Amino acid sequence: MTLLYPSLLWLLIPLVILWYYRPKKMTDTVHLVILILIILALARPVINQKPIKSQIKASNIIIALDASYSMRAKDLSPSRYAYAKETINELLTSNQTDNIMLIAFTTNPLLLSPPTTDHALISIALESLDPDNILTHGTSLKKLFEKISTLPMADKNVILLTDGGEEKDAAILNKIIRNNALSLTVLALGTTAGTTIKKKDGSLLKDSEGDLVVSRINPILESLALSNGGSYILAPSNPNAAADALQENLDEQTMQSNKVDKIENIALELYQVPLFIALLLFLILHTRAVKLLLPIAALWGTHANASIFDSHHLHQAYEHYQQGDYNATEKYLSKIETASLQSRMADANTYYKQKRYKKALATYRSIRSTSLETKQKLYYNIANCYARMKAYDKAKRYYTKVLQLGEDADARYNLKLVTLRKSETESKLPFARPKSQGSSSGKTEEQDEDEGKKSDKQQQNSGSGGGGGQTKTKSKEKMMIIQSTEKKKQPLSSRVYDLINKGYVHEKEPW
Repeated sequence: MTLLYPSLLWLLIPLVILWYYRPKKMTDTVHLVILILIILALARPVINQKPIKSQIKASNIIIALDASYSMRAKDLSPSRYAYAKETINELLTSNQTDNIMLIAFTTNPLLLSPPTTDHALISIALESLDPDNILTHGTSLKKLFEKISTLPMADKNVILLTDGGEEKDAAILNKIIRNNALSLTVLALGTTAGTTIKKKDGSLLKDSEGDLVVSRINPILESLALSNGGSYILAPSNPNAAADALQENLDEQTMQSNKVDKIENIALELYQVPLFIALLLFLILHTRAVKLLLPIAALWGTHANASIFDSHHLHQAYEHYQQGDYNATEKYLSKIETASLQSRMADANTYYKQKRYKKALATYRSIRSTSLETKQKLYYNIANCYARMKAYDKAKRYYTKVLQLGEDADARYNLKLVTLRKSETESKLPFARPKSQGSSSGKTEEQDEDEGKKSDKQQQNSGSGGGGGQTKTKSKEKMMIIQSTEKKKQPLSSRVYDLINKGYVHEKEPW
C-alpha cells in the first residue's frame, strides 16, 4: 500500500501532541481519532495493481507521409510536403479519439510514432522530421505496403499522402492491398500537369541526361484506391479542407467505431475506509440515529451509482469539455449508467466538437423534450450539423424552426450565411463561417418527425456547434471552431535517418 499525498501526514504531529495532553474524556479522544482518520483519507492510500488493458471506442488509422524529394514541388502552397504536414496537424486536432500511427516513407518506410491516442506526441514527431536529412529521393509504395502488412493491427485504415512518385507496378500493389485487407484513402498531392522542382541553390532539378524533371501526380494512385474499395481525394485549395475531406471519408468507412486496446495503470483507492469509519464515529457520538445506518447503507448500495456516481461522471465530463479534452469527456460520459437530458446533450456536443457531425446529428435528433426552450436549442444544433455537412436546404429548414419558436440573433445570422453559401457554391466566392450561439454549452435539437433517417453525406465546411446542455445566458461567449496548440520541435536522432536512408546509394530513378 502506498500514499499518493504522503506529505499530509505531517499534520498528524500536532494531533499526536494533543493526544498526550488531551483531557481524559471519551468525546475528546473520539474527536482526535476522527481527525486522524480524515488526514489519512486525504493522504489517499492506494494499492497499486498491475497495468491492465482496457478497450476504448476508436479506429486504428495509419497515416503514411511521402517525404521524397518530389514533395518539395510548389504547385501546392507553400510546398507539397508543407501542405501535407499542415493537413495531418489539422486532422490530429479535429480527431480526438482514434488510435493513430504515423509513418514517413521514401524508398524505405520509417515508423515515426506508434499507435497512440495522444495526438500531441504525433505532432511533435511530425515536426521533428527534417526532409533535408533524408538522402533517399524516390518513392516506394511497395515497401510501404509491405511494412504496413506486418503491423499487428486488426483493422488497417491507411491514409496515404503522396504524389505517387514513379511507381509503375500496379498489379503487385493491388495484390498486397487485397491480401492484407488494407482500407486505403489517398490524398493526391500536386497537379496532373506537374511542375518543376527547385534545388537549394535555386536552380531547377535535372535528370542524368540534363533534362528538367517535371513532377506530377501518378495516375496509379486513383486506380489503386478505387479498385480496392478505397477513396481518392485530389488535394483541395487548403489543408483545412483536405483534413475535413479525409475525416469525412474516415467517418464513412468506420461508421461503427472499433475497440482498440489501451494500457492503463490502475490503483485501488482505499480512502473510503478511514472516511467511512470517521463518519460512523461522528454519527455515534453526536446523533441518536445509529439505527438508521443500516437503511442508509442499503440506500447507498441501490442508488449511489445512479445518482451520486452519475452526477460525478457528468461533472468530470463537463470539466474536461471546457478544457477541450473531448476524448476524456467521452470516456466519462460512457460511465454514466442512467442517461439524462444533460448527459445526452453532452454526448452530442462532444461528437460535434470532434467533427463527427453524423453521430452528433443522430444523438441530437434522438432527444425528446416538451420544453420550448430545449426544442429551440435542439433545432439550432441540428441546423449547425447540416450546415457543417453542406446540406444547406436542411440547415435553412431548421434555422427557420428555431426562429418560429422565438427570436434568436445567432440563428438568424446563420440562416443568412447558409442561404448565401448555397447561392455562392457554384461561383466559389469567399464565405464567412456562421457564428456559434450562446455560451460554451450551445444548443441541442430534437428530431423532427417528418425528417428522413439518412443524413447528407457531403463534406462539412460551414456552420457552428454547441457545447454542454446549459441554459443560454444574456452574455454569450462565442465558441472557437479551430483550436491551435503549440508544438515543440525535437530533433530526431541520426539513427532514425540511417533507417530511412538505407540503401540510398543504389537508388534508381529517384524522381
